[in-house]
Amino acid sequence: MSQTLSIGRFAPSPSGPLHFGSLLAAVASFMQAKHQGGKWLVRIEDIDPPREVAGASDTILQQLDRHGLHWDDSVIYQSTQIARFFELLEDLTAQQVIYHCDCTRQRLNLLNGIYDSKCHKLNHSKDNTSVRLSIKDSLKLIGSKNDNINFCDRIMGNYFQSLTQEVGDFVLRRRDGLISYQLAVVIDDHLQGITEIIRGADLIDSTPRQILLQQCLGYKTPIYGHIPLAMNNLGQKLSKQHHAKQLPQKNEQQQVWLALDWLKQNPPLELRNSSVKEIIDWGISHWELSKIPDSKKGFDAPDHLK
Repeated sequence: MSQTLSIGRFAPSPSGPLHFGSLLAAVASFMQAKHQGGKWLVRIEDIDPPREVAGASDTILQQLDRHGLHWDDSVIYQSTQIARFFELLEDLTAQQVIYHCDCTRQRLNLLNGIYDSKCHKLNHSKDNTSVRLSIKDSLKLIGSKNDNINFCDRIMGNYFQSLTQEVGDFVLRRRDGLISYQLAVVIDDHLQGITEIIRGADLIDSTPRQILLQQCLGYKTPIYGHIPLAMNNLGQKLSKQHHAKQLPQKNEQQQVWLALDWLKQNPPLELRNSSVKEIIDWGISHWELSKIPDSKKGFDAPDHLK
């Protein structure tokens, strides 16, 4: 019996160049796919123009290439899929699991991130409204009475979330007409045939929403693994928002070694001065996902890369 090919992916948004935190996600997803003899794909998630930085997509691809993280198949740009996203949004409309919401940002801020379904059944028009997925109607569609979504994370272990109590009906299309991350990522992972997703722990609480959407759309659910976050001196995750440093050029082999070391793969010290290819090859051969700690708090990034 032939074994299903493992297909992993790295899906950065072009809001700036890669930093050490994003390198960790790229290295972990790459190693996990390649250690299993699988494929590793790159997708640029460029469907939020207000957050995008001109030239960032090309910069990110150049950074990956210099770090020896060579992708299989063509790079997918999420912006080329927009028509497909709206087509599937219409499918969800036909299945009566979404509705229009005209709640203001001021009102939403009072809800502490858990939407109370106020606009459900009010039949608002499409004009100047967002589109939300109804948890209640979605559960009815998939034949479930339980809003507790749980999955076994390959790194963090069992994860449970009550969508009603912890999230509420969530947005699939924003008021400004842009498709939400939650819907786009689910559709693209399906279209690319992704079987295993290794990404940062900041996205673990989005996973139950994505699993529910997968079930509504009749998609298979990939395997998930969420790596701990790299932190700065203030205890914040490394991010463009928190001014994380861009990965410096001409030191790629050191940075790949540091990423493997941070991910607790124990690369030999003498490997540190080897070529990028030698370090990558060592990483693929010796990769063990089980060595990555299940820390919810994360760990400090190397000082010079914070």
